[in-house]
Amino acid sequence: MFMATKADQTVLSLRRTANFPPAIWGPQYFASISFDESAFDLYTKQVEDLKAHVEHMLTDSTFNIVEKVKLIDSLCRLGISYHFETEIENQLNQNFDSLLNLIENDVYDLNTVAILFRVFRQHGYKMPCDVFNKFKDNDGNFKESLVNDVHSMLNLYEAAHLNMNGEACILDELLACASARLKSMENQCESHLAKHIAYALQQPLHKGIPRIESRQFISFYEQDESRNEMLLKLAKLDFNRVQLLHQQELSHLSRWYDKLDIPSNFPYARERIAETHIWSVGIYFEPQYSDARIILTKVIAMISILDDTYDLYGTIEELRLLTPAIQRWNIGAIDHLPEYMKFMYNVLWNVYHEFENQLESEGRSNIVSYARDAMKELSRGYHVEAEWFHTGIVPTFDEYLKNGLVTSSYHTILSASFLGMGEIAGMDDFEWLKSSPKIVQASMAIGRLMNDLVSHKDEQKRGDAASGVEAYMKQHGSSESEAIEYVEQKVADAWKDINEGLMGRPNNMSMQLLMRVVNIARVSHFFYKVDDAYTNSTTSNYHVRALFIDQIPITE
Repeated sequence: MFMATKADQTVLSLRRTANFPPAIWGPQYFASISFDESAFDLYTKQVEDLKAHVEHMLTDSTFNIVEKVKLIDSLCRLGISYHFETEIENQLNQNFDSLLNLIENDVYDLNTVAILFRVFRQHGYKMPCDVFNKFKDNDGNFKESLVNDVHSMLNLYEAAHLNMNGEACILDELLACASARLKSMENQCESHLAKHIAYALQQPLHKGIPRIESRQFISFYEQDESRNEMLLKLAKLDFNRVQLLHQQELSHLSRWYDKLDIPSNFPYARERIAETHIWSVGIYFEPQYSDARIILTKVIAMISILDDTYDLYGTIEELRLLTPAIQRWNIGAIDHLPEYMKFMYNVLWNVYHEFENQLESEGRSNIVSYARDAMKELSRGYHVEAEWFHTGIVPTFDEYLKNGLVTSSYHTILSASFLGMGEIAGMDDFEWLKSSPKIVQASMAIGRLMNDLVSHKDEQKRGDAASGVEAYMKQHGSSESEAIEYVEQKVADAWKDINEGLMGRPNNMSMQLLMRVVNIARVSHFFYKVDDAYTNSTTSNYHVRALFIDQIPITE
């Protein structure tokens, strides 16, 4: 714990605080959880036994391609498709062209076409949106007989969220039609379907964190009369198995986090270790990325402290010392920093030094420089915002967003997420990320602007720098509602850019890496959909329990 100097006490009255809510899940809770190795081994054995049956289903020639795509959809939604990546890729790649011909020959119903459309697009295959034209009448509306089928409308609704630039009018029409019909059906369906509709309308599948969506879908699938009991059991067993691994990670991280002693060393900062790990699990939940999640959660924890330091506690004079010190990235640079910043700088430096040592055995320690440079860039972006605030400057919206893409912290997070992915992420992939391609910029924009939409009022009350909403209002002399509408449209456009970036098989970028970019946008949607669920952790409290504590009951 640092001791406040006389100089620190002198500037105390100049410092700001957000009076953030205290932690619901302090590090002590998860630090005390021990790994149940025997339960993990038992789950693993049961999962392995069932996997062989699913592999047979995926390769069985008596199943037609539509049946296999529907099976793939179930595997994805149940959260177990990662076990069968090779088999799934082979099936989709071998059958994409022939399936397009079958659809164009008027073979399949709307429900089936919607599922095929979504599954192929989710895996990077650009199925054309005109496959839906045959379901319209002469006036361009969906045939009345089709819009009364709840399953067709649910799958059409989910499919329409994979829209891209240039086809907005078609898929936007589909989305509006399906949304309206689902709202009217909600109170007329059986209770389990009504719950599914209500959930889908507030949380589209494509924009949801995969791990959270899988847990939710398991409960829906359990009520589905056409469910496959073997798949359901496999999904439950595997969820519980992987949850034990996530608990072990969080226990390890909590012991590390506890040593930071946030309440004493950084009393102005948010203490959010469980919520931070949701970010990492949201970006990749699969068991093989356990070490990667530990790396990533440490980075995001440091970003959170750094963010609150620049936004709130640090005086502009202190920040003018901190930023160049981070650019130097030398432990000797701490000499001229205030005591609390010395401790923060030392932890930050040690975190990245630890990564270098960890990756040295893989011969990949050189890539840590990319992640380190991204952290330097982030501190420069934070500093720009601090200077705007302290000098009373409100930038134009474009100026704000250019810097805001950096302060979204998503380039820093994505760089760190690539570190633990082994040979999948090579030097060329880090160069690609550094070049900020369109899909990456779109993900950054979603993170920055969704945060602004839910946080700008609280930030203005406590006197923070202008957000994108205020920047647009000032530049255009618009009302708050007009600014919010503009920002919401920017977010919608960014999702189209993300969807477009996923398409175009064959793609030079690994789908494994592209999905990290998509998933970080999904995490944004989760945390900033209604309010700032990272800061106001009561909003995410249920999901902490669902992801890291409560196992799914399994009945024999």
